[in-house]
Amino acid sequence: MTKIALLGAGGKMGVRLATNLGGSRFEVDHVEVSEEGRGRLKAATGAECVEQDRALAGADVVVLAVPDRLIGKIAHGIIDKVRPGTALVVLDAAAPHAGEMPRREDVTYFVTHPCHPPIYNDETTEEAKRDFFGGITAKQHIVCALMQGPEEHYALCEEVARTIYKPVMRAHRCTVEQIAILEPALSETVAITMCLALREAADEAARRGVPHQAAIDFVLGHINIGLAVAFGIFPEGRFSDGALRAIELAKPQIFRDGWLDRVFAPEAVMQSVRDICVPPKAA
Repeated sequence: MTKIALLGAGGKMGVRLATNLGGSRFEVDHVEVSEEGRGRLKAATGAECVEQDRALAGADVVVLAVPDRLIGKIAHGIIDKVRPGTALVVLDAAAPHAGEMPRREDVTYFVTHPCHPPIYNDETTEEAKRDFFGGITAKQHIVCALMQGPEEHYALCEEVARTIYKPVMRAHRCTVEQIAILEPALSETVAITMCLALREAADEAARRGVPHQAAIDFVLGHINIGLAVAFGIFPEGRFSDGALRAIELAKPQIFRDGWLDRVFAPEAVMQSVRDICVPPKAA
């Protein structure tokens, strides 16, 4: 049986992962440093924690369910305590892409991240429809990268990833750099920023006299059809001539020329992941 050491098992993400690992073919040692986290894990899964050194000594796979800014520090602190051939699974590309992982040639580094349940899906239960984050009942896709290590470890680590993020549909194999382009550049720098801008625009419409709920209903409906047309999900759909003219006039007002190059340039992606990995300075 493959043995997993789950570090950060009592955190918000760790509890999600521990829940999905329960009942799987994997034997799991749960590691959590805080008493509050241990209590949270116990209440959610019934699992007891073990000491970190004990978990690491027997682990075939170590899953780092810890904040991005701590991954490098924790990885350096444990790297001499794992056996040769151990696979370390990191849940975000920021620290690996920023060069935060310690040098050790006889261990595997694997990066994986959820895509989260897609807007357009076939979910039918109310629970799945409300599982916005994923990893509970709603199906989602994931991305994976073998940063270093033997090719045969890819299949094992993808199986771990499919288990901790289940239920999973597609698992896309990428490079670490490509996952860093997806997050933070595509998903956070662009997509989530635009999501917040849309909310600000709806609030502004309300400030100018539109009933607030009408503004929200209107923009969410138009996002639904707009994304379906833009991404080819609704291939027979077309933007109206009026909409196309509005888009033509609006783009230079809202977006500066060259914004894609500024966001996705390799040096911009690298700076973004480095910013994520640096702890915020105390005020």
